[in-house]
Amino acid sequence: SNVTPMATGGGFAQIWYLQHHGVPVGRATAATTIRTVIAVIFIFSLTPVFLLTLSALDNQPLVGELGPVLAVLILLYLGFFMVVLFRTHWLIAPLARLLSSLHRFHLISERRHRRWQFKAKREMMRFSHSFGDYLRGPKRFVALSVLFTFVFLLSLFSFPALLISTLDYEVDYLVSTGLLVVTTFVMYFSPTPGASGISEGVFGSFFRDILTANHLVLVTISWRFITIYLGMLVGLVILQRELVRSRKASE
Repeated sequence: SNVTPMATGGGFAQIWYLQHHGVPVGRATAATTIRTVIAVIFIFSLTPVFLLTLSALDNQPLVGELGPVLAVLILLYLGFFMVVLFRTHWLIAPLARLLSSLHRFHLISERRHRRWQFKAKREMMRFSHSFGDYLRGPKRFVALSVLFTFVFLLSLFSFPALLISTLDYEVDYLVSTGLLVVTTFVMYFSPTPGASGISEGVFGSFFRDILTANHLVLVTISWRFITIYLGMLVGLVILQRELVRSRKASE
């Protein structure tokens, strides 16, 4: 998921994986979108709270610049998801025009154009109906999806505190968690794959008053390896197995 720019870009990898295991594209897209929306609600709700309450962020020049941008980005992000969730049919017309343009410039054949138009509308309708199916589904599964998202995010945000404690520093868990929530918020809008470079810079800026310079580098590298690169290595193995399996199936 982290080979694509922007935090939500990983959804394409997840959709591809689910589709290869028999889940229709519309359903897979809805599942990954719902997962992203739940995580975004947690992160976007907590970021303003931590920006206003954490004294560790008071003298951060980045935070001063982040305030107006924060409001705009949250509105744009939430506006996009509102359209995706409640006005999915608005997306059908632009998608149809895109396919028609490809056909008009002879980039796809007439037969493929008709087939793709049909599939695009079918999957968009599946995508739209899936949100209703999710909300009407067994309440314990809906509740568990929210609970497990919270547990996942809390575990993810706890790593810096654990690493800093291992180095015998006294660390305020709430401060460490809050700083990483804000860091993760910034990562959502990074134009680099996996937020590479951006996340390390923001993390170092936020934690430099807590750690010495040499320990700051160690914690930053360890945090990124454990939370991002380790998963990427596992993902590369799984992706390679899927590609080999797909190649054998097509032979």
